[in-house]
Amino acid sequence: MNLFTESNLSPDLLKAIGELGYETPTEIQKQTIPFILSDTRDLIALAATGTGKTAAFSLPILDMIDDTSRKIQLLVLCPTRELCLQITKDIKNYTKYLPHLKTTAVYGGSSITEQIRSLREKPQIIVGTPGRVIDLIGRKALDFSEIHWLVLDEADEMLSMGFKDDLETILSETPNEKQTLLFSATMSKEVERITKNYLTNPHRISVGSINEVKKNITHEYYVVGYRQKKEALKRLLDANPNQYSIIFCRTRMETQEVADFLMQNAYAADALHGDLSQAQRDTVMKKFRLKNIDILVATDVAARGLDVDSLTHVIHYSLPDDPEVFVHRSGRTGRAGKDGISMSLIKPEESRKLKQIKISTKIEIIEKKIPTGEEIIKAQVEGVFEKLFTEHEDLFTFDDSLIPDLSAFSKEELVHQLLQLQLRDLALFYKDKKDLADQKFSNDRDDRGSRRDRDRDRGRDRDRGSRSERGDRDRGGKPKRKNENMTRFFFNLGKRDQLKKMDMLEIINKATAKSKKRADIGDIEILEKFSFFEVEKSFKEEVLKGIASQKYKGKEMRAEVAN
Repeated sequence: MNLFTESNLSPDLLKAIGELGYETPTEIQKQTIPFILSDTRDLIALAATGTGKTAAFSLPILDMIDDTSRKIQLLVLCPTRELCLQITKDIKNYTKYLPHLKTTAVYGGSSITEQIRSLREKPQIIVGTPGRVIDLIGRKALDFSEIHWLVLDEADEMLSMGFKDDLETILSETPNEKQTLLFSATMSKEVERITKNYLTNPHRISVGSINEVKKNITHEYYVVGYRQKKEALKRLLDANPNQYSIIFCRTRMETQEVADFLMQNAYAADALHGDLSQAQRDTVMKKFRLKNIDILVATDVAARGLDVDSLTHVIHYSLPDDPEVFVHRSGRTGRAGKDGISMSLIKPEESRKLKQIKISTKIEIIEKKIPTGEEIIKAQVEGVFEKLFTEHEDLFTFDDSLIPDLSAFSKEELVHQLLQLQLRDLALFYKDKKDLADQKFSNDRDDRGSRRDRDRDRGRDRDRGSRSERGDRDRGGKPKRKNENMTRFFFNLGKRDQLKKMDMLEIINKATAKSKKRADIGDIEILEKFSFFEVEKSFKEEVLKGIASQKYKGKEMRAEVAN
């Protein structure tokens, strides 16, 4: 099957996908569509994210569904709300000329009452996340006793997110006589166990080895010390103008920190992570899809289901532990036949991890140096011309008589003046900045971000052990004179969290805002990893409770009375 028109799909389906621009099937579609159309065996299909799996499983099933029946015939389970909505949107596009086929999406973070109401329309197709599907089963709103097909999409991700028990509960609600189709990017031990327990003599389709996923992506890495990471990221962004990118971070906290840094430096960026409410997530993703922002800082899980074909760059701010995650991240660029660039920022001590990724994936990852100020300005000039020579829609009428007499300038002089004006702020920023390319990076404890992450809990204990000693002495090591009217508090954030005295004052004032009188605030001492402050004794409980209920730049805050 080299063309969709060569398949046995119905004319209505072919018409719909033809209008979507589908002509040549991807490899997973070439193998999966004929199999599902002609075979009732269970299926395990291994293929990377972005290879067209939704069409691979849905098109043949849509061709066979009985649209005269009002029973649920197809259940698709997927890990995230975003992927759920994307699959639902795709299926609705495919069934444009099949008006009697109805699809309903069920997922958390949205009104369950509205979803129950939509289920009364008797859809034949349900696309859902495991948690919400179980909720609806418990309310007797979903009945899977007569389904013919069960699809587990992104099975590896569902299991890594802790949905193992939920999947088994849902599977137990389905009939034995059904076709189960498991799609996964990787074959983990948990996925293998699910297949052994719930699939019968499955046929296997595997598309491409891990290093063949994307050959049109250039992979680069930059060695940089932990303290210089954010500045290095800024230089990479400035050296690659007109980009549309995702920056991947390891943790929610790191994601928010990096996004805050970029927004404070006037980049059109935002964060996507698990601490956001569903409404906030929807807003961020909508802005990114519409290109109102061109940089998305995200965790791996949060970015699942974000289907964007025009990414120019993927930046690994933190390397993942799993080489296959590295490939999946990178594979989000270089789609739709375009070239892509994957950049990794690595600390000196991560060279071994990078080597393991290279060996496992067989990807050539080239070392490059952080761009100098001069190189950045040159790239920005090229970026200006790239934008200039892109076709633009005329948005307003322009009177040529407004153009002053420019005959005194040569073409080169005029361009020079315009570029000086356009790039003035950036040139001033880098004018006296030291270059990072040839700096020697220390491996001391403060710079070792990975050790800091591993030992965070141990560090907190160590901080607690030293807090009475350090908290009762001044910077010269002499005992501090205690104010009997004040309570001295330990606070879990410090300079490395970009905390300043003004921030601390605002946090204390918010914590005590409900009081009828204003709290007296004494000494504030911001240290590297934690801080101390003094507040009038009568406000002790308000401070403890008020601070615990706040967040600082997405971080949990904690205050304790210093010993």
